[in-house]
Amino acid sequence: ALALQPQIILMDEPTSALDPIATATIENLLTQLQHEVTIIIVTHNMGQARRISQKSLFMYLGELVESGPTETLFTHPSDPRTASYLSGQVG
Repeated sequence: ALALQPQIILMDEPTSALDPIATATIENLLTQLQHEVTIIIVTHNMGQARRISQKSLFMYLGELVESGPTETLFTHPSDPRTASYLSGQVG
């Protein structure tokens, strides 16, 4: 993916079938690459999203519910659906 020097890389669940050591290796690589290329990741792994993203979006049933800086979204979600999902009450 990097050989063509893309401006954006889209990844869908990039570590879903990996063990924790391989996942950490990929997350470290993505953290390094974010300074060179825009990376968009689709994930259901909230821990991973919080660890490696700068901005996050929460979608529910195909609707964009809220977006913003990752830390703000995780600590002070503005929509009750986001709060319910992050707390494990929904999903």
